Amino acid sequence: MLTFWSRRWDDVLELVLEHLAVVSLSLLIATAIGVAIGLLVWNKPVPRSLAISAAGVAITIPSLALLALLTPVFGLGWGPTVFALVFYSLLPIVRNTVVGLREVSPAIMESAKGMGMGPAKILVRVQLPIAWPIILTGVRVAAQLTIGIAAIAAYVAGPGLGQYIFQGLSSLGSKNAINYALTGTVGVVVLALVVDALFVLITRLTTSRGLRV
Repeated sequence: MLTFWSRRWDDVLELVLEHLAVVSLSLLIATAIGVAIGLLVWNKPVPRSLAISAAGVAITIPSLALLALLTPVFGLGWGPTVFALVFYSLLPIVRNTVVGLREVSPAIMESAKGMGMGPAKILVRVQLPIAWPIILTGVRVAAQLTIGIAAIAAYVAGPGLGQYIFQGLSSLGSKNAINYALTGTVGVVVLALVVDALFVLITRLTTSRGLRV
């Protein structure tokens, strides 16, 4: 295995960077969409239930089936991969945005109103800062989800470490089949751990001291 890695470290590094890039891009898009949906529906019972239910149902669609359905529209490679990762990331982000905004104490909201703040100012200066750790937790969960699903996206020629996993599976019995599969799998696990640690650090650095658990 070490010999395999030493001969292909540049390929492995390129796949790791591709994996990280497609996950980062998808998370940015999903966060923008998910937080916007959460802001629009958090205080409206029917739209809120519809949004969370729809996202919950969507996440039950098998990833391989979704990727196969997307290829006639987006072709192969980055297009279906980014769409699928954004699709699966929305549930934790929308749900946590709604939960975070709803958990702000009514007493705090009334105090802000009493200080002359309008709804927009209360949202930006009071609700979002208090809800931020919960919203960020949703993005963190989505990150873990997308790192795993991005590996499956190699099925439609998606970028990242999944290429090594599929290459190993498609060449079972050959000399390096296990090495390819293990390298891809270990790379995904290590990447997930590193990204999770990064989110822990970001949460700590961007959450006010009074809100830290």
